[in-house]
Amino acid sequence: MKRAFVTGGSGFVGKRLIAALVARGVEVRALARSDAAAQAVRGCGAEPVRGDLGDREAMQAGMAGCDTVFHAAAYVDDHGKLAEFMRVTVDGTAHTLAAARAAGVSRFVHVGTEAVLADGHPIVRADETRPLAARPAGPYPLTKGLAERAVVAANAPGFATVVIRPRFIWGAGDTNLTPKIIAAVTSGKFAWIGGGHYLTSTCHVANVVEGALLAAEKGRPGEVYFLTDGEPVDFREFLTAMLATVGVDAGTRSVPRWVAKAAAALTSWMERPPVTRTAVALMGGEVTVVDAKARTELGYASTVTREAGLAEMRAARQSA
Repeated sequence: MKRAFVTGGSGFVGKRLIAALVARGVEVRALARSDAAAQAVRGCGAEPVRGDLGDREAMQAGMAGCDTVFHAAAYVDDHGKLAEFMRVTVDGTAHTLAAARAAGVSRFVHVGTEAVLADGHPIVRADETRPLAARPAGPYPLTKGLAERAVVAANAPGFATVVIRPRFIWGAGDTNLTPKIIAAVTSGKFAWIGGGHYLTSTCHVANVVEGALLAAEKGRPGEVYFLTDGEPVDFREFLTAMLATVGVDAGTRSVPRWVAKAAAALTSWMERPPVTRTAVALMGGEVTVVDAKARTELGYASTVTREAGLAEMRAARQSA
């Protein structure tokens, strides 16, 4: 890999990915739709390419001479109108694929999610053979599933596409999940669902980057790979420990799972409901996946342990 193009480069995963690529001596270009995004990717060592996921021409020009594309951009909020999810996640992926093919890119790595399996039922030690949800629990699982299908279908001779599916991305510098949970706690809106004591898989951001780089180098064309930190942990215990690193106590308030599901169904019409079907599906019951395929085929090792990741978060808070 000599030259790579990154979408979502100003995001949590994207910034860590750019830094890792630059450290390897890879020349990186990154899509930037704003001055702030351009500044963020430049600070990580990438050359900003101004445009957005709807600007195929800008992406194609930026991808010229690149051998690999990492597609990490998506609409990640669990609120919002379906049309916006479709525009960013589904249409944006289609435009990125088209630009990459037209630019002569040979490898395309898509950052997917275990949410493509979310249908409201527990996900228990799922591997890559489990079908995508037939009735996705909300617009995020729906559109990420559609995007993943498009990526896999685009695989062709000379254009290898690979999907990684990290579960519960976390770590120092998180700009998505952790801030949302903290906001819910500090506003008094947080409650454990069903007590919170069920198993979950997790994937530290550095391990996501490790998996993405390995997928680019060794991933079998058209294949999907789950990524985790290793064996599952108790969701409540892990989230409590993670929040403690930033000085937040989630408390003990809990609601039965059936109440959370009913609330999500009854308030789904609201612009910002108190709880969503997606949140209940991904945070309100067991979600465990098996990454044996990545470990066997890619040599994936999840080199950052949960203990090391939590220590990094504590250190980041102390130095802030």
